[in-house]
Amino acid sequence: MSHTPPQPRVVVAYHSGYGHTAVLAEAVRRGAEKAGAYVTSVAVDAVTDDQWRQLDAADAVVFGSPTYMGGASAAFHAFAEASSGRYLTGAWADKIAAGFTNSASKSGDKLNTLNFLAAFAAQHHMIWVGLGLPPGWNALTADENDLNRLGFWVGAGAQTPQDGGVETVHGADIATAEHLGTRVTEQAAALSAGRTALAATAA
Repeated sequence: MSHTPPQPRVVVAYHSGYGHTAVLAEAVRRGAEKAGAYVTSVAVDAVTDDQWRQLDAADAVVFGSPTYMGGASAAFHAFAEASSGRYLTGAWADKIAAGFTNSASKSGDKLNTLNFLAAFAAQHHMIWVGLGLPPGWNALTADENDLNRLGFWVGAGAQTPQDGGVETVHGADIATAEHLGTRVTEQAAALSAGRTALAATAA
């Protein structure tokens, strides 16, 4: 008997102060949908009761925040603290998690934000999925349009000029975020298939 796992449910939970991180969130959503996920986007600075329930029901959650002053935004921190009840009940345990961020500088201490997102997921007992790409733009033959042009492993990192509008989000960073959405969906589907197979064997 064959068992087809359900369509992965992915939530992109993000904060965007000036719209740049929202562009990345949309790319993550697009990549997840192309890979077959049912995707919901949640702006965490205005999360509703229904959206909390969608987060609880998700197979995977991709967290996103701009990097401000070397860390995640205050709005994302407020969301993280508001999730403490889920931490106490284990509501998000064993879900897939991943993350992305944007800053004005090439570095901008973005790694601090990605590490915070990973630690936040770990406290919820989630399963962190990294970017799964080699670094780009790091050789004479490389190009700034490479995927992962800024060379992150923990999650997707993007750079947008501080005086630039949403149209200045770099195309390679958008493509990298889309890759992350695809990768998360594939891992969520694989995990779901494995759990389905184990349940069938136990039955």
